[in-house]
Amino acid sequence: MKKKIIASMLALMTTLSFAGCGQSADTAAMAPSDTTAGAPAVMTEAATQADTDYYYEPAERVEYAEDTDSAEYPEAGYEDFNTEEYLAIKESGFVKVADAPLSTFAADVDTGSYCNLRRLINEGDALVNVESSIRTEEIINYFDYSVDDDSNVFSIQYELGNCPWNEDTKLLVMTLQANAEEKVTSKGNNFVFLIDSSGSMSSPNKLDLAVESFKMLAESLGENDRVSVVTYSGSSTTLLEGSNNYKKICKALDKIEAGGGTNGSGGITAAYECAEEYFIEGGNNRVIIASDGDMNLGITSTGGLVDLITKEKESGVFLTVLGFGSGNYSDANMESIADAGNGNYYYIDSIDEAERVLVDKLKQTTVTVAKDVKFQTEFNPGVVYSYRQIGYENRVMSASDFNDDTKDGGEVGAGQQVTIAYEIELAGSKESSDGLKYQESELTEGHENEICTVSVRYKEPDEDESSKLSYVVENVKDYDKVKSSDDFRFVAGIIETSMIIRGSDYKGSATLDSAYILANSGTKNDKYRKEFCDLLVTLGAEE
Repeated sequence: MKKKIIASMLALMTTLSFAGCGQSADTAAMAPSDTTAGAPAVMTEAATQADTDYYYEPAERVEYAEDTDSAEYPEAGYEDFNTEEYLAIKESGFVKVADAPLSTFAADVDTGSYCNLRRLINEGDALVNVESSIRTEEIINYFDYSVDDDSNVFSIQYELGNCPWNEDTKLLVMTLQANAEEKVTSKGNNFVFLIDSSGSMSSPNKLDLAVESFKMLAESLGENDRVSVVTYSGSSTTLLEGSNNYKKICKALDKIEAGGGTNGSGGITAAYECAEEYFIEGGNNRVIIASDGDMNLGITSTGGLVDLITKEKESGVFLTVLGFGSGNYSDANMESIADAGNGNYYYIDSIDEAERVLVDKLKQTTVTVAKDVKFQTEFNPGVVYSYRQIGYENRVMSASDFNDDTKDGGEVGAGQQVTIAYEIELAGSKESSDGLKYQESELTEGHENEICTVSVRYKEPDEDESSKLSYVVENVKDYDKVKSSDDFRFVAGIIETSMIIRGSDYKGSATLDSAYILANSGTKNDKYRKEFCDLLVTLGAEE
């Protein structure tokens, strides 16, 4: 029976391919036969965190008709056949400080994973096939947290407390903030709106929503800003070049119609050429892609697209990736392109989210104040026995990469925050059971109360040489007397939720109910935090 189902599905894929819809021939991933109807398909585990080669569940290669521009897109029934693509992530486990005292990773301010998860929950989709692709850091970083000090380029606010889901461990939450929002000086914005106009973008939550989103962004721009509009389907088309006339921008956007195949690589090349032609020295030069990520012409593999973007970013043009839609959505492509292109990645599931990303948080989203940002946490073996980094699994770097300016980090926007969490075991908790002896006492003498030192390495947007800042995190004298903050409890609720969805080996006593209690106690009357709590209720948590 299973073979018959798979054969039928492959036949349907072949039929759809000749109709010109936007499914990647190189990375097509078929939903398993036992998948709940409408549940997104998931890729197998990605390669090691530092690699850019990705491995997918084997699937039948699909060939496409040559005349994809003139092919008619099958509006009915396509999205019922779910081919969404995700990269599976292997959750980090505990690491002994005596073996590896350094935790090194690139910054990540993307929020796409959370908004896509929100969409899936609101639509009632099963999460079983995307559970291993949940990026916990993107859920945490969607929300704003309190940072009291803004005296340096980056400021840090940290909190240590008892771990809610494991009585034998502690939870460390650190928020680092780029303090440049009010100090940004720019000679103008040079934006290229790169819009996927292929047949697969025909639904209202794709092209229509993308067009309205860009209109909102254009309305907020000033006289020193310029906008170009480039579309791509079977080929790329430049509809507008270097204009700051709002009416002309809207007119160009209104011309866009969905149809044909998806030559994303051709569109990317055309957009970067346009951005370079109207490049503003000392300004903010950026390509903003709007797509469902599904590509079937030109370069179609994730690895190939990453190589293309890596080459294009050398022009000094930054990147913002906006994901739209469902059914054939490729989270894998969208995240990978953003990571490779000095960029950030957001998923737009509503006009309200578009306003939040492109209007309310415009500087954070589009003005890079620090590039190639990397973090390195050095744990004190005299205080910490082991640690488990929560999130950032696909951003992990080798310790030596931290001081190597040729190794890319992440990009951080004006006023943007990066929140990091570790579950830690204090020294002495395991010493009697495994007989380990820590490093010589003189190595930690004078630092007995330090949990760790967090270092940040970053480059100015126009510089090639990095700078380094370091911050010391001190231990708590009596954890039982510590009153946790709203931010701490809310982050803990997010982590519990992520572990429950992922079926984590480290979830301990966490339940949806306990996650809701934690998160709800830390909402601070924030509407976005309340919305997160509502999602937990939808999943089954008791109010």
